[in-house]
Amino acid sequence: MPEFTLRKTALFVEDIHHDGGPAPDQPRRRAAIAALVANPFAGGYTADLQPAMEDLKPLGLMMTERLIEAMGGPDGIDGYGKAAMAGEGGELEHTALWHVPGGYAMRARLGEAKAIVPSAMKQGGPGTRIDVPLGHINAAYVRSHFDAMEVGLPDGPRAGELLFVLAMSRGGRVHDRMGGLTVAEVKGEDGLR
Repeated sequence: MPEFTLRKTALFVEDIHHDGGPAPDQPRRRAAIAALVANPFAGGYTADLQPAMEDLKPLGLMMTERLIEAMGGPDGIDGYGKAAMAGEGGELEHTALWHVPGGYAMRARLGEAKAIVPSAMKQGGPGTRIDVPLGHINAAYVRSHFDAMEVGLPDGPRAGELLFVLAMSRGGRVHDRMGGLTVAEVKGEDGLR
């Protein structure tokens, strides 16, 4: 069993009151939680990485709980996304370890989420930023929810570390007006529409 020793977590919360136009009835909230962990696979090649995804599920659940708390509870959370970054000595495939634990945790806590959890992966060192893509939790084609939240930590990921991120939002972009499928039209049957 690999050791993903947790070094630190950080929470980011944004309340968007307007974006150059009229203020919405309620500010839009976006939040993300980031965790820096040791990368037990750094510096070498491991053929079978998949079993390690199971070891990361408790981290995903803990991060999800803290993120929902930062969002003010689960009511109205209708957007989500995830991201991962490998520090020096890691490979891009190590970031893919986050697909199941990150997505599983948010789906388990947010109920019947149908849409794929958008994801971004990259390699970088301390201070490198990553855009966490956001999409609607039940229908990937809801244009008002196409968004991203930039996240980064000044001291990570260090060599031999991984940065894992989860993000959630409540509501679409403040002044969305690009048409397409609306939240009211979501059927939530196939994760697309």
